[in-house]
Amino acid sequence: MKSIRVSEVGPPQVMKLQEVPDPVPQAGQIVVKVAAIGVNPVETYVRAGKYPLKASLPYTPGHDAAGTVFAVGEDVKGFRIGDRVYTSSTISGAYAEKVLCPEQGVHPLSKNVTFQQGAAMGVPYATAWRALHLRGRGMPGEWMLVHGATGGVGTATVQLGRAWGMHIIATGGTERGRQMVKEQGADHVLDHHAAEYLKHAMELTGGHGVDIIVEFLANVNLNKDLGILSHRGRVVVVGSRGPVEIDARQTMTRDASILGMSLNNATPTELREIHAALVAGLADGSLRPVIGREFALADAAEAHEAIMSAGAFGKIVLIP
Repeated sequence: MKSIRVSEVGPPQVMKLQEVPDPVPQAGQIVVKVAAIGVNPVETYVRAGKYPLKASLPYTPGHDAAGTVFAVGEDVKGFRIGDRVYTSSTISGAYAEKVLCPEQGVHPLSKNVTFQQGAAMGVPYATAWRALHLRGRGMPGEWMLVHGATGGVGTATVQLGRAWGMHIIATGGTERGRQMVKEQGADHVLDHHAAEYLKHAMELTGGHGVDIIVEFLANVNLNKDLGILSHRGRVVVVGSRGPVEIDARQTMTRDASILGMSLNNATPTELREIHAALVAGLADGSLRPVIGREFALADAAEAHEAIMSAGAFGKIVLIP
């Protein structure tokens, strides 16, 4: 089968399409024939050697994919060959024509969902769910700001907040992206390039302030976020690309909280809870990933460049 392999850390071009043996499942494992692969920013950091968790070279990148069950190992009870599934974790790496997964990392995919949408579920939606529900403790009726909502995790957060009955303010850097976020259920969408957009956000809450902010670029936004929080408001930091200086007095006057969030810290129990909710959301139509761009597997380097470019719009997927 064909697979992307990385033999050295570096720029996107270190990813090479190669022929490798098909994976063979052992007890408790499943091989999925891949129809679509989700591309996530974290995979660019690992490839570049800029992520705290280092990959063992050589390796195949990726966590998320969707397709059909190709083979099952001994003791696999929940899936049969031919079942439509998405994966949230792999043993062999997702950028390939077939992937080896632990059974607990495979989840049923409704027939009303495309494989491309299934490939967009794992990291983005699990991250959004854990940020909103387990770390931020968002509640129905609260005000939520999704800061940079046009990418995969951002649109997931908007859809989850909408389904949870929250008042959602979202931001985006392009008119196309803001329109898409509005269609996903945001009540108000602001241009984060505008000079006084955070003042406008505060006005939208009637002066109450934002109860929870899901933040994807904390090194740019965190100190400004603190100024519009409600009393006992929370900022959940999902992404940051560098250090940031804050005025801690803004947390003191509000009894505010800054909460870090990494999906790597999710427990097995949390992951079961998260994906049970996501599978149900796919089935009832409340969750629908937005696919922004598709690339061939051989063009993985171009996909990595695209996902780190400004003007995010939906999810980027690879097609084997």
